[in-house]
Amino acid sequence: MREDAQGTPTPHGEEARRPLSRIRSLPLLSNPSGDLAASLVVFLVAVPLSLGIAVASGAPLIAGIIAAVVGGIVGALAGGSAVQVSGPAAGLTIIVADLVTAYGWRVTCLITLLAGLLQIALGACRIARAALAVSPAVIHGMLAGVGVTIALAQLHVLLGGDPQSSAPANVAELPRQLLDNHTPTVAVGLLTIAVVLVWPRLPGLRRLRRLPAALVAVTAATVVAAAAGWRVDRVDLPDSPTAVWTGPVLPEAGDLHGVALGVAAVALVASVESLLCAMAVDRLHDGPRVDLNRELVGQGAANAASGTLGGLPVAGVIVRSTTNARAGARTPLAAMLHGVWILVFIALFAHAVELIPLAALAGLLVVIGLRMVDLAHLRDLRRHREASVYVAALLAVVAFGLLEGVVIGFALSVLVSLRRLTRVSVLTEEREGRWHIVVQGSLTFLGVPRVAHVLRTVPSGAHVDLDLHVDFMDHAAFESIHAWRLDHERTGGSVDIDEVHENWYERRSRQAPPAGKTAPGGQARWWAPWGMRGGFDPAAPPSGLLLSGAREYHAGTAARLRALMGRLALRQRPKALFLTCADSRVVPNLITASGPGDLFTVRNIGNLVPRRDGERGDDSVGAAIEYAVTVLEVPSVVVCGHSHCGAMKALLEGTGEPDAQLGQLGCWLAHGEDSLARAGADLLRAAPAPEAMRRLSQANVVQQLENLLTYPAVRQRFEQGRLELSGMYYDLESAEVYLLDAHGEFVPVPAEPGADGRPAADEPEGAAPALTRAPGPERAPAAPSGAP
Repeated sequence: MREDAQGTPTPHGEEARRPLSRIRSLPLLSNPSGDLAASLVVFLVAVPLSLGIAVASGAPLIAGIIAAVVGGIVGALAGGSAVQVSGPAAGLTIIVADLVTAYGWRVTCLITLLAGLLQIALGACRIARAALAVSPAVIHGMLAGVGVTIALAQLHVLLGGDPQSSAPANVAELPRQLLDNHTPTVAVGLLTIAVVLVWPRLPGLRRLRRLPAALVAVTAATVVAAAAGWRVDRVDLPDSPTAVWTGPVLPEAGDLHGVALGVAAVALVASVESLLCAMAVDRLHDGPRVDLNRELVGQGAANAASGTLGGLPVAGVIVRSTTNARAGARTPLAAMLHGVWILVFIALFAHAVELIPLAALAGLLVVIGLRMVDLAHLRDLRRHREASVYVAALLAVVAFGLLEGVVIGFALSVLVSLRRLTRVSVLTEEREGRWHIVVQGSLTFLGVPRVAHVLRTVPSGAHVDLDLHVDFMDHAAFESIHAWRLDHERTGGSVDIDEVHENWYERRSRQAPPAGKTAPGGQARWWAPWGMRGGFDPAAPPSGLLLSGAREYHAGTAARLRALMGRLALRQRPKALFLTCADSRVVPNLITASGPGDLFTVRNIGNLVPRRDGERGDDSVGAAIEYAVTVLEVPSVVVCGHSHCGAMKALLEGTGEPDAQLGQLGCWLAHGEDSLARAGADLLRAAPAPEAMRRLSQANVVQQLENLLTYPAVRQRFEQGRLELSGMYYDLESAEVYLLDAHGEFVPVPAEPGADGRPAADEPEGAAPALTRAPGPERAPAAPSGAP
């Protein structure tokens, strides 16, 4: 097995290429008691919802029951989700209602069947992820618009009238409907709404509140209507479903185009809604992750079966699925059993279902519709600046219809994305007659007017430093900048163009631009060495490189850092004292993703900490330790070693003794003799050189942590629990950081905890970024599995 991009366990080889070749492999009997209990809860939720959606769709009521049974059994058996429950979905009601009105119910069944076959084909081609390319803002806005449309239509049923053909017509007809007196019908609907809203909030009755609010509301409305003897319209089911079977029929020749659009609409909406639901419900359980392609195949099989049997279109339903997961379901058995319970209930107790007033179902649908306008989604999208897409899709669905609303929402989302991808910012600064202009972003023809406007404000004859921080430049942008440059230089000015990310301007000048938009991956300029950057001159003197680097810093970074450094200038509050080697390849802020003011850094040859109680102390290192711990009161001290350390190599080769040429270095390396003894000098010399270097470098980190405790200020705060000591090891070849754990081993940095707050599955036991106890002198670091 392998993990795909979704984190989903997927098969390999031939099975991965042919999802239809696999049968249900999830252990259906691994959680029988939990699945049985969950199936009963979901069954109680599904019956009233299925009947209500059938009413809203203008379909026979039995079609909702058929879709619930088929969606539960076939969808779970053939699908790829452990806990998703499929059935008639509110998001499809507008499409189905329009299809029933335009082509009749039996042609709509054919459309459902063909949509299912299309879903199977898409799943077999393994393109389920393509359905997720639609912006969530469009999907949630579409569902919100569907919810408002359902609520407006069912409000007429609740008032005793008939829904109109569109949401605007329902709004226009509402005043007249309110003037008609249908007291019993209105009372039943309002009672249903009140119970649905109040039931979950009732104090006490904890056990009773486990019953679904929808079931309680419909039951209460039915009992009250029957007891009061109100004459209201009620559910009407056929005495024998087989006798009135209404399967699919072929459409008339002139309707083929509309039917084809209907098939695509049902398949698209059902697929996207099911896949989003499957991914959302995956967060609620710790069982197998969803296989999206297989789930799409399962949804297609359920729709094909439902259309054949005369049922509504099927999709994954978030209400049923979340109820299923929270009730304890862990395998598809729960969804399958819920379908069985619905079938048994209808077969044995159809007369009880026929007592339900239609106004009760209408009241239930009004609540469901309004809840589809999820304010939490809107707030989340507002934080991501996509609320406009959500609102546009909602209003368009209500005003024009579902397909038109989706198209409008999708078009707006594309425009928003295009604007973000092509956004360009232009910063200008003028000092002593010298203009500094910084252009950042993707420079396309859409940004040319803004850039050209700024460039035209530069006075003639001025000297201009133009910095281009762009990842793309099209021909229009190049022509605009190049023409301005020629004109400005012709009038006596000068233009110095510096390209930081990619030499787009220079290469277009040579008629050799890159083929497409470039990314900063690979060798990002800000951390790549001078010799690996574009435009590097190997003959330039070191002072020239430093000057050029400082100039680049002032051009592109200083302005951004000015406000931050202004806040940090008066006081520093570092989070750690970071003791590491002076090796030029080790960059503390880079390997810890820290910034200015985070680390109080001490660097020396071999990241050594001379013992406070030793014969050869070192006031420089000792002063830094005391200042950091006593004055700055850092809460953490980190000792970081690294691979290929020259100091460790010198210790191994016996150059720790002073000689004529490296007298001071030899004296300094004498502070590392304890590390050599800890690692075992004889054992190291017998080991291969790379392995010996690794062992000594890691043992040296442990030894320096022990040496830190010879400083009274460190020991006192450490024993009081006010100071943490940590060991790190940086492997240069793999560019990976290893942490010293409580067992004295260097282990990889653990992954972030999961969404539920539990440690990630690959987190090594005992891994800790900070030690609560420093290793004793008898404990040398062991060689961890997989460590370099």
